[in-house]
Amino acid sequence: MNAIMHIRKNVFRVSQTEMADIAGVSQSTISKWEAGLQTPISDAFKSIRSEAIRRAIPWDDRWFFEAPVGAAE
Repeated sequence: MNAIMHIRKNVFRVSQTEMADIAGVSQSTISKWEAGLQTPISDAFKSIRSEAIRRAIPWDDRWFFEAPVGAAE
């Protein structure tokens, strides 16, 4: 599981469409990020971090770069 998929599935627990709304991109972009076909842009990182804070979700910026060891698939 890559970092973005971990954030979507295990941190936010949302669909690709919901994650796209959070990140300010299309659902197909989320799919490409999760497949490793594109790299997320910094504006998306800012939006994701801000939404985690808004939702009072404990946050760690390291998740942008690698999923924690043992993260559920």
